[in-house]
Amino acid sequence: MTSLAVRPIALAGFVFCVLMMAVALGLEHIMGLEPCPLCIFQRVAVIATGLVLAIAALHNPNGALGKAIYGVLGLATAGTGAFIAGRHVWLQGLPADEVPTCGPGLEYMMDILPMQEVVAMVLTGSGECAEIDFMFLGLSLPAWTLIGFLLLAIAPLRILWGVKKY
Repeated sequence: MTSLAVRPIALAGFVFCVLMMAVALGLEHIMGLEPCPLCIFQRVAVIATGLVLAIAALHNPNGALGKAIYGVLGLATAGTGAFIAGRHVWLQGLPADEVPTCGPGLEYMMDILPMQEVVAMVLTGSGECAEIDFMFLGLSLPAWTLIGFLLLAIAPLRILWGVKKY
């Protein structure tokens, strides 16, 4: 059984990341939807996954070690994004009386708090992240982003599938 080269798989995943960011930026700048802190973290995960896959496509490793490194890194970044999007979906599904109160904005938190505390506060959630501003085919944007991350994870999984077992 011959394994596929890393380049076309990683390139397809990278293009998917570009499309995800194009949709996010289009919704922000054309439709006027402001991203909440969890949305921004999801964008960072998309960009990180895209960078890993772009580098993998450029490098196009033939060896098992290179494929394993890119596969694991890509899966870690896509998995992190899926976790954040899942947390966002969960937060949006909370009853109104259980939604956390709105906290300070992300930019303010980044200015005054250490990064570790910013991440903890954002993942805890805020009332602004629980709002559903836009739905498409009955799903909120974080739900679509979660689906996007799950589809995106196929690329690093396929790269890992190409690692030869010794």
